[in-house]
Amino acid sequence: MEQNKLLIIAGLGYAGRAVAKAAIAAGWRVIGTSRQPQGAEAPAGVEVLGFDEAGPAFAAASHWLITTPPDDGGDPVLRRHAAALGSGNQRWLGYLSTTGVYGDRGGAWVDEATAPVPGQPRSQRRLAAEEAWRAARPAGAALDICRVGGIYGPGRAPFAELRAGVARRVVKPGHSFSRIHRDDIAHAVMAAISNPAAAGCRVLNFVDDEPADSAAVMEEAARLLGMAPPPAIPFEEARLSMSPMALSFWSENRRVANAATKAALGITWRYPSYREGLAASLAEE
Repeated sequence: MEQNKLLIIAGLGYAGRAVAKAAIAAGWRVIGTSRQPQGAEAPAGVEVLGFDEAGPAFAAASHWLITTPPDDGGDPVLRRHAAALGSGNQRWLGYLSTTGVYGDRGGAWVDEATAPVPGQPRSQRRLAAEEAWRAARPAGAALDICRVGGIYGPGRAPFAELRAGVARRVVKPGHSFSRIHRDDIAHAVMAAISNPAAAGCRVLNFVDDEPADSAAVMEEAARLLGMAPPPAIPFEEARLSMSPMALSFWSENRRVANAATKAALGITWRYPSYREGLAASLAEE
């Protein structure tokens, strides 16, 4: 295998596995890291290594994708494997961040050039990790900061909740979320690898073309199942039983644009809105 076709993925979670599968299909050698490699789920053909023992693999890999979130001590990959960046083999680094770094915009649009102003502690940690990767990027390597919207797809859509009768249709007028289907993350990552910027850093927004309110998504999922949607619940009523994490998501409202990202990568989304993405998710489930 040519050295320039070795991709290491730090974290084989929901998105990481999708990227790994796409890379294997495209002829790449793929290594994934896991804290518990014996029990890790991985697509066929992916080599799985323990995270702490993966230093030589990081040093050898030409392309890195970081899907692991930062913790209170910063980015775990940089903390454990920064020395591998001195090998000189790296040509591309991809960091999966979050659109949460843009903070609350009162429903206004943001794009790839918008300065981040994260309000939530987890988003503040993400922005700090972005900056750490900018500082760590070796000369001659490209870095893509990929700010990802709400991830959904097979197994992460409202169908099971609807079937079980526990789904809620929360209505908050004027409030939108930006989302991305799991397989479009993989689509965009592979395009970024194939169309890297000149050595430096670029920001990419991994969101579909249509920010949408939560109630509309629930209504479409119910329609696909041939069910009536759950009764509408005003947000002010629903918030009384929401977890702190859920409340933190509902406390911010922004619409995230993606035109510069699609132009840079030369792509269109496979699932440009939740409608196509939900239908595909249901078909796969």
